[in-house]
Amino acid sequence: MADQTTEQPQEAAPHPTALVFLLVFKSLAMVYYILCGWLPLNFVVNFCIVVFLLMCDFWTVKNVSGRLMVGLRWWNEVSERGGNEWKFESLQEGQRGVNTFDSRMFWLVLYATPVVWVLLGIIAFLKLNVDYLLLVVIAVLLSGANLVGYFKCSKAAQNQLKGLRSELFAQGLKAYFRGS
Repeated sequence: MADQTTEQPQEAAPHPTALVFLLVFKSLAMVYYILCGWLPLNFVVNFCIVVFLLMCDFWTVKNVSGRLMVGLRWWNEVSERGGNEWKFESLQEGQRGVNTFDSRMFWLVLYATPVVWVLLGIIAFLKLNVDYLLLVVIAVLLSGANLVGYFKCSKAAQNQLKGLRSELFAQGLKAYFRGS
């Protein structure tokens, strides 16, 4: 789990609303998916409800929870040539620190979600429930996209921080030798 945490004495969860929504949409999608077999609704209605909850989860994690809880944000743009470009934002050195509890919860939930969906997919496959297996594929793709995006964003933030440290060190050495 590559993240930028500070070891400052901070409150347990400075962004409880972001944490709640991080957990609520994931939980609702999983619980509703599990209950689909017992609900008297047809497959199309169940499919639409689960996909809607997955989309809400994807958007919330990508645009709100990541920014508030770990200070990271990512997006993907299509270039004029038709290729994809990943864009990353992270907190700059000196901006607010990232709370350790928030960071741990964010990364734990981010890594655990695709694993749980894969386990649900294995169950659907073993039950030969192919139509609901499609929902699992969508869930794994959306949660996996967030995981990959934030993992890359975290690496980019670390590289940016290393570059900044190197630059500051070089400037310090130059200033030292000029002053001597």
